[in-house]
Amino acid sequence: MIQTSKKGDWFELTIPEEWQHYTLETLFRDWWKAPRKLVHLYRMDKLVLLNSKIPDWTVPLAKGDKLRIKFFAEEPYDVIPEYREIGVLYEDEHLIVFNKPAGMDTHPNQAGQTGTLENVAAFHLQANGELTRPRHIHRLDRDTTGAVLFAKHAFMAAILDKMLEERSINRTYLALTDGIIKQKKGTINQPIGRDRHHPTRRRVSETGQSASTHFKVIERLRQKELTLIACTLDTGRTHQIRVHLSYLGHPLAGDNLYGGSSLFHRQALHAVKLEFVHPFTGEKINCHAPFLDEPPIFKGIDPFTI
Repeated sequence: MIQTSKKGDWFELTIPEEWQHYTLETLFRDWWKAPRKLVHLYRMDKLVLLNSKIPDWTVPLAKGDKLRIKFFAEEPYDVIPEYREIGVLYEDEHLIVFNKPAGMDTHPNQAGQTGTLENVAAFHLQANGELTRPRHIHRLDRDTTGAVLFAKHAFMAAILDKMLEERSINRTYLALTDGIIKQKKGTINQPIGRDRHHPTRRRVSETGQSASTHFKVIERLRQKELTLIACTLDTGRTHQIRVHLSYLGHPLAGDNLYGGSSLFHRQALHAVKLEFVHPFTGEKINCHAPFLDEPPIFKGIDPFTI
């Protein structure tokens, strides 16, 4: 694992042996795949030091070199910090994973909105003396529960956005569908677009964005006419799992918007697991999100076995 530390506003990293063939230019561009504009800003504003000096970005790095990057300078919040007790599944100086409850938006949809997970994230950082702005990397629907990833500074947000785009961040969802799904596993490849007849609903549409959902059956609950499945996504379209399972003829139980039964008070969908390799330390991050509902929707299921 790569040795790192936080020193005030600066992040320090010790260059490992396997990075010796990189220059700073290629490390930022090829290893971290950081956006050109952001790298240019760090370079021009002298926010990157090598062995406490302004570096030559074209010289190969050496094992043991001390790389410092000014990640943690104070910046204004664009959301209102708001206290609420929310479970934290993982946290370090660069990122944080929350366990989102039902009935909460991931982020504000208009200026001044409160009650969202991003408001809570802002308060959490402020209370810990971290005055950088939280940035959500992905989102969950208001009534979907589970793991949501935030970056604590712009550079980490850019890297995680790229990782998400390249499918290096793996997200697993648990779902209870109406009816018994007969096949053991499958993939739904159907484009998703807006429903012209409803302001929030989406639908499978030839003119929509490409979308791919993989699923496998965990258990068939024949007495309740439900199927427990695990889903993974190649894309992250709005309402993707809900739309695809409804298209399959097995909508989520409790999902009134997409034709699901009224068995539960919300759609039975939970982001149970989030996995990725930390961009700076090389550590494998594996977050399991405990269930939050009361009464429990996923009664008798251990999320740590998924």
